[in-house]
Amino acid sequence: MKNSIGQNIAYYRKKLGMTQEGLSEKMNVTAQAVSKWENDISY
Repeated sequence: MKNSIGQNIAYYRKKLGMTQEGLSEKMNVTAQAVSKWENDISY
């Protein structure tokens, strides 16, 4: 089965040892946006 975009974001974020908050700061978005991406709610 193919991974979704959200699953890939979560996998690589965790692989790098980052939190959703840490990723959100680097991408200049909110932590809630990262959460929505990882749960495939929005892109």
